[in-house]
Amino acid sequence: MTTHNETVDVALIGGGIMSATLGAFLRNLEPEWSIRVYERLPEVAIESSDAWNNAGTGHSALCELNYTPAGPDGSIDITKAVGINEQFQQSRQFWRYLLEAGQLHDSSFINQCPHMTLVRGSDDVDYLRRRVDALHTSPLFQSMEYATDRDRISEWAPLIVEGRPASDTIAASFDATGTDVDFGSLTRQLLAHHEDIAVNREVVGIEPADSAWRLSVRNTFTHATTKVRARFVFVGAGGRALELLQTANAPEIRGYSLLPIAGHFLRSTAPEVVDRHHAKVYGKAPIGAPPMSMPHLDARIIGDTKAVLFGPYAGANPKFLKNGSVFDMPRTLRPANVLPFARMGLANLNLLGLLVGDLTSTPAQKLKQLKEFAPTVGDDHWEMYAAGQRAQIVKPDRKRGGVLQFGTEVISSSGGSLAGVLGASPGASTAVPIALSVLQQSFPRKFSGSWAEALRTMVPTLGVALNDEPELAAATMAGTAKALGIEP
Repeated sequence: MTTHNETVDVALIGGGIMSATLGAFLRNLEPEWSIRVYERLPEVAIESSDAWNNAGTGHSALCELNYTPAGPDGSIDITKAVGINEQFQQSRQFWRYLLEAGQLHDSSFINQCPHMTLVRGSDDVDYLRRRVDALHTSPLFQSMEYATDRDRISEWAPLIVEGRPASDTIAASFDATGTDVDFGSLTRQLLAHHEDIAVNREVVGIEPADSAWRLSVRNTFTHATTKVRARFVFVGAGGRALELLQTANAPEIRGYSLLPIAGHFLRSTAPEVVDRHHAKVYGKAPIGAPPMSMPHLDARIIGDTKAVLFGPYAGANPKFLKNGSVFDMPRTLRPANVLPFARMGLANLNLLGLLVGDLTSTPAQKLKQLKEFAPTVGDDHWEMYAAGQRAQIVKPDRKRGGVLQFGTEVISSSGGSLAGVLGASPGASTAVPIALSVLQQSFPRKFSGSWAEALRTMVPTLGVALNDEPELAAATMAGTAKALGIEP
């Protein structure tokens, strides 16, 4: 049964951090607009935004080596690291605004948690030293320390030093300004201020309708379908975004496909582990591996639970979402994206080999990888669990046919009334700049006109390169740290 009834100004598809963040902006910018959130599951924030479905890293390039590639001459390019850090500073500013405006209950969703990088071998030790030296030229990374002395590294993270052979050459960087973020808690706080949230409602189609869009919304219990007209549609549905944008026949999505990668982690809540590890320690990914496969030993704070995670390990799951369908990929295959996907696969055989290696590794082999990070941890302190599903972008490319793109990308229709986000990490950490990008692309006149002053109130450094303003950078980071309770 299909019914036709209502119109909303804004439809946000997906009850995760992306829709919640964009909705918070629009609620402040246009309080008279009707904004509805559609979530196909019984609750919001239980897919990729759920705290246990991601590593909770406040991605700011403090520990992630993939953001600082080395050139042929040995120089370190910090351009991407600076950009990621500036984006996370925007997120912190918006959260501060919402907290002080009473639109967040508290700042318990974010905790101070040092970010570290651990490397082994003389070549990588030299690289890390050059990385830290290069980052020190930016005002955003002044608090970063570097050490090769084991006693000093042990002060930061004793578990990664204890039991390590004396012949093992190591170095580490440490930044006390790092954070651990519970994006599930943040999403629920953000959506608590939305009066119109429709759970157990799955948007199954989008089609043009008289200068707007007509959504087909199915009740997941009764299977009744409702037609809803929306003037602006945002698809923040994770791995479901591609299929929904395809139903809208958006030409901007032509040729795109997704590669599903399941993530598993070892998790410990044993006091012997959590009481002695209070940092996020990132290592170096194998050559050819995606950035999200960088091994890391993460302290987590989720509600009243303290835990330590190690991973990620690839899992065998063809779904685009953890609560998705094994038919997710077949449903999104089109004549325009089959060839780019095949060309991408041929160009990334080493990546596929790494994924197969993870899938076929035994529990003992996985624990061995953990002990390369923390040699003395007990085997019985850890359990394996399935984290969230990631759908990496496969993008058409004129020269190479198709390329695997890591990160996130905003897809916006030429008229601006339909937008969506594809991809994964750094994802949630950059939800605020992603939302700002959507607003700018979809409402360009308002963005630079009637909204401009309000946006600068919410994100004071909008349009400013903090890297070029040392005093402003220091004041901004100190101010948000104090407001959010994350001062080191």
